[in-house]
Amino acid sequence: MEGEANETIPTTLRLLLVIERIAEAGVPVTPTEVNARIGLPKPTIHRLFNTLETEGFLQRDMDGRSYSPGPRLRRMAGGILSSLRIRTARQAILRTLSREIGETCNIALPDRDAMIYLERVETEWPLRIQLPIGTRVPFYCTASGKMYLASLARNHLRKYLAATDLARRTPNTITDAGALMDEIETVRRQGYALDREEFMQSMVAMAVPVLDVNGRLMVTLSFHAPSQRFDVDRMLGCLKPLRDAAADLSKLVGDSEVHVEDAAGLRSTSSG
Repeated sequence: MEGEANETIPTTLRLLLVIERIAEAGVPVTPTEVNARIGLPKPTIHRLFNTLETEGFLQRDMDGRSYSPGPRLRRMAGGILSSLRIRTARQAILRTLSREIGETCNIALPDRDAMIYLERVETEWPLRIQLPIGTRVPFYCTASGKMYLASLARNHLRKYLAATDLARRTPNTITDAGALMDEIETVRRQGYALDREEFMQSMVAMAVPVLDVNGRLMVTLSFHAPSQRFDVDRMLGCLKPLRDAAADLSKLVGDSEVHVEDAAGLRSTSSG
């Protein structure tokens, strides 16, 4: 099918193939780039993109030529990640991690302009910071957001920094675009991100990526804690269990054969 002019693809399948190619690309793509893999007539592929954009499944990128997932497609992805079987299993992973670290653990999904908390397990400490499921937090001053920014191509990161008001949330917020670019490059090299009281005073956080089957960031896994209990050295001591849990979550989503009752055992089987 790939690379051929293919009028034989059933009409009902064409939109799904476009969405599949966009998901595989992981970056904004043009109709021509997508059609190189599908092989439909040029007017047809442009009509499909127009339909998907009109209905909110795609949105045009800043260059006016390429497209990325729109709000309806992002909500669909979140709904798939929240399916009962997967949610039950990932809750087991989060609970294990939260007990090991002793703090609230979160899964966050990147949206157009913010990270959205998709899942969380609360610490039992009476002193804790409430950021419920559905909370939207900025990219530039949170651990999960900086982890996501580090996954972007550098030209897309520069466009984001040029278009974003880096408002000061706390005295520690990085508000200079050059300094934030340097911070994101550090995150990219080390594979984890820290929030040193940049989003909320007296709150610190650490995030790592959860990767899809193609090795791209799908969601982030993080924990946050009051700075009275955690400093940077103690956060770095939690990096291995955080990464182990992220690997378990990646396996959970990538392996369609994982069963709910096996979820609690993922840690031992994946790290052993």
